[in-house]
Amino acid sequence: MGTTGDVSLSVEEVTQRRQWGDFLALPHRLYATDPAWVAPLNFEQRQRFSPRNHFFEHARMKAWIVRRGGLPVGRITAQVDELHLRQHADAAGYFGMLEAEDEPGVFAALFGAAQDWLREQGMERVRGPFNLHINEEVGLLVDGFSTPPFVLMGHARPYYGPRVEAQGYRGVKDLLAYHIHPDFDAPRVMTRLAERASATVTVRPLRRKQLAADAAIMRDVFNDAWQNNWGFVPLAEAEWVETVSTLAKLMPDEYIQIAEHEGEPVAFIVALPNLNEATRDLGGRLLPLGWLKLLWRLKVRHPGSARIPLMGVRQSYQHSRLGPTLAFMVIDAVRKQLHARGVTRVEMGWILEDNDGMRNIIETIGGQAYKRYRIFEKEL
Repeated sequence: MGTTGDVSLSVEEVTQRRQWGDFLALPHRLYATDPAWVAPLNFEQRQRFSPRNHFFEHARMKAWIVRRGGLPVGRITAQVDELHLRQHADAAGYFGMLEAEDEPGVFAALFGAAQDWLREQGMERVRGPFNLHINEEVGLLVDGFSTPPFVLMGHARPYYGPRVEAQGYRGVKDLLAYHIHPDFDAPRVMTRLAERASATVTVRPLRRKQLAADAAIMRDVFNDAWQNNWGFVPLAEAEWVETVSTLAKLMPDEYIQIAEHEGEPVAFIVALPNLNEATRDLGGRLLPLGWLKLLWRLKVRHPGSARIPLMGVRQSYQHSRLGPTLAFMVIDAVRKQLHARGVTRVEMGWILEDNDGMRNIIETIGGQAYKRYRIFEKEL
């Protein structure tokens, strides 16, 4: 247990079951009066920090809570991801899972603990929040607080951003979440291009009986498509296989679409049912009846909202005439499936603010940016 400049605060490294319970329970108290907050599923949170999480095959992490008189008032993690370091060689560690009361001393104590450990690991800068890595839940909400987050997107109080900046952090990248309606009217020029491309391009849904093969295709396309994007870290095979296996249990095959040009996979898109809509009233609990409610809402009623978290077009096509058409074709294919299932609200994101090409495609089909997330950085 450590001490802080404020004698009423103490910092604890989280190692014991009781401490993990306090760590996971803290947001429930902090957001108790926030109508936009959605409690994460307790079992999913426990799995995230389990030693069996494939993330820990290439990363290490520490977690801390800050207490005042025994009451948890803040939490944070720090991570060192070897995949990131191999990709970028920038000596950057991560912080994540940040939650805290609106008090400068609490934020100072949390970041002090995380930064000290990252220095011990040889890191020269810290970046975040990443919960727990860049291919998961990323960024701190800085605009768009009044509406609930979609699945695998974060939420925060308005004071978080200024409190992080007060610890010496600066924003290095903004991410946008777009709202689109699945019944959009595509510009005629885009539909004509898609019609011409259909002679050599086919778009198909996920093949459940060939799940492993399609998972490998999507991972290969993603790692190629995103390799020059800011902060890119390749999808690790074990993590991705487990992710696709889980997703396949929760959604129709048609929520994943793969485009092939002359028989070669060149683009893909993934849409997720908005689990936050289905779990919002469960308080994070699936027992005793939460499982039944969730299954009924996913399999029978179907959520009226969905999120598109993943999409990619191979590098060799991105700056060709066919590139934007491929992006439109997979978006159009999945939006037709969403519309057919009664989905009326779709979030696309996150999108890098400076990804002009992708933003132009989304805005051309009527997308509107409605939430902004920020990644912060500090030199150690």
